[in-house]
Amino acid sequence: MEYINEINKILKPKEDRQLNKTVIDLFAGCGGLSLGFEAQGFKTTGYEKDKDACGTYNQNLNGICHNKELKIDTEYPVSCDILIGGPPCQPFSAFGKKLGLNDSRDGFPIFVSAVRKIKPEMFLFENVRGILFKRNKWYLDQIIEHLENIGYYVDYRLLNARCFNIPQNRERVFVAGYKNEGFRFPQKHNKTVTAGEALGKSADQAPSDSRFLTKSMDEYIARYEKASYCVNPRDLYLDKPARTLTCRNIAAPTGDMHRIRLADGRRRRLFVREAARLQSFPDWFRFEGKENRIFYQIGNAVPPMLSYCIAQSVKDYMNRPVSNSGGRVVKKAKQLEMFD
Repeated sequence: MEYINEINKILKPKEDRQLNKTVIDLFAGCGGLSLGFEAQGFKTTGYEKDKDACGTYNQNLNGICHNKELKIDTEYPVSCDILIGGPPCQPFSAFGKKLGLNDSRDGFPIFVSAVRKIKPEMFLFENVRGILFKRNKWYLDQIIEHLENIGYYVDYRLLNARCFNIPQNRERVFVAGYKNEGFRFPQKHNKTVTAGEALGKSADQAPSDSRFLTKSMDEYIARYEKASYCVNPRDLYLDKPARTLTCRNIAAPTGDMHRIRLADGRRRRLFVREAARLQSFPDWFRFEGKENRIFYQIGNAVPPMLSYCIAQSVKDYMNRPVSNSGGRVVKKAKQLEMFD
């Protein structure tokens, strides 16, 4: 089955009445993480401050996304079995200001506060690889310690989207917490999907509304690649998975932007639907907002196919035989002021 036909079929929201588990998605964006969970039969509710992203979520998913900016003291009108989310990652991004805890955009205290208030059976959050860097790892360790102290087993994995039927090299850290033992992260898939398989015949075509790189842009990119010791031009190679899609390299004409080199030597920028396919969004999924803001929604999203694989692991955990172990022994809570 062709890649796009496969994800169009698999990534369809559905209701599993036997499962009957609810999910709250914080910092939900356009719903990439929630889509994977809904395709596994979970019921979702989202919270997202960006109006366009919230509109995209509500247009495509069964659950309702609330257009609301979250704070530590936010009260949630409903409870849930699973709490998921992607706390803002700019504080730990390789391209950010690297302010970590001192960055006002840090969403971890909000997420931890929600765990303490809602007390879900399980939680899961995603962040950039940079949170594992030496300068940031101490903070992740403190987050984990705090979550363990309030009664959760906590584990994390660095997962690459290319290992889960997604045509993109995209490494992200996923942290899972659960009240009883038994959760296992998904196993890697053996198949690799290339950018060419995802984009299909349109990849080497130039529709009338294509945006081509100008001579000055080509010259700028050449200087950028020389300065960064780039051996191969950073074009999209159709026989391999794509480089990581970010807001920066698909929404703006930067030196490392994603572009397709045509047979005649011209290079064009990606269309929205092409970027969406590389991120594993189905073709039926429709985005709200202006093009630049849509690219930001795509770049910020968790690839839905990766979410689908993780949600399968969550589903297996929820459906496991429950032991009589009594759950994790809660240690005396250590005072961590940043989360209190």
